[in-house]
Amino acid sequence: MSQDAPIVIIGTGLSGYSLAREIRKQDKEAPVLMITADDGHSYSKPMLSTGFTKGKNADELAQADAAGMVEQLNIEVRTHTTITGLDPAGHCVMIGDERLAYSKLVLAWGADVIRIPLEGEGQEHVYSINDLMDYRAFRQALDGQSRVAIMGAGLIGCEFANDLRNGGYEVDVIAPSDTAMPGLVPPAAGDAVVEALTEEGVAFHLETVVDRIDRQDKGVRLTLANGETVDADRVISAVGLRPRVDLAQAAGLQVNRGIVVDRALQTSAEDIYALGDCAEVDGHVLLYVLPLMASSRALAKTLLGTPTEVAYGVMPVMVKTPCCPTAVCPPPAGAEGKWHIERDGRNVRALFKDAAGTLLGFAVTGDYAMEKQGLSKEVPPIH
Repeated sequence: MSQDAPIVIIGTGLSGYSLAREIRKQDKEAPVLMITADDGHSYSKPMLSTGFTKGKNADELAQADAAGMVEQLNIEVRTHTTITGLDPAGHCVMIGDERLAYSKLVLAWGADVIRIPLEGEGQEHVYSINDLMDYRAFRQALDGQSRVAIMGAGLIGCEFANDLRNGGYEVDVIAPSDTAMPGLVPPAAGDAVVEALTEEGVAFHLETVVDRIDRQDKGVRLTLANGETVDADRVISAVGLRPRVDLAQAAGLQVNRGIVVDRALQTSAEDIYALGDCAEVDGHVLLYVLPLMASSRALAKTLLGTPTEVAYGVMPVMVKTPCCPTAVCPPPAGAEGKWHIERDGRNVRALFKDAAGTLLGFAVTGDYAMEKQGLSKEVPPIH
């Protein structure tokens, strides 16, 4: 390995570009090469579920194209380039027959959407929105259409339901749970979001799933397991994300739910790091922006020669459902304790406390959502 090989970052999403910015804050000249399978536009992924509310198309949500990022950050970016393998021993990545040397390698290639295999020939009208190119394709497909069905009532499904209603679309949400965001918030908070979205005109079909999707005129007919049918022009599948681990696993790196890294974000291989949605940091897979920013700051220092562990503060998640503002700080996995819930209509204050009364997590909706800053100060940081 030559010492003048660049720092190579695979992925130009929020994690990849955030890391490149942090590197440049500390070192203006260290060679940095970014590789992406897409077009390399810089954008904020959380903004994808606000585009219809703001009336913005994909180009208007983009902050800069790849050429703009090259100029802004003094880096090299290779777009539409697919990594086909990693060679940790040789300090190389493979792009087909090409072997590209790195001094340090960062895997920031994110997560894949989980796709449900469904019966019927209407699959061509099902979209998942995981990046700006997906969003562009969906907006184009929705041109002149009026009805959208969303599979999934998690955070992303609820955000898109609110956003599309704000954009004037008819929206149906289909999900197996009996309320919204079941893995993220207690039922009272989920119910408040469902009620608010229903009042906005969203139709919920809960405790059932889509069995098949058939073509119907220029759109589709969804047949649900409970016997109902829902007609729509286009469908969003928002049933979750799975960290991308295949190439890492094939190269012998340790993987679990994500690519396993320590608090310095180092994988089981020397000089290879993982960041963002593909990484499992010390047992945590944190698919949100605040932990990503904390990780980028720490990793930039490590890559430039000052080993630095990431320290997470308390990082509440804001759910972008303006009809029912919601903030949640989930209690740690396996925490002992119970939820204490006060509810006044759509205003829910749910506090998760242990036996000693220590606040370990919270979910607040409606008028109580503004309490998130104060509550965050009481919750111990992620260990």
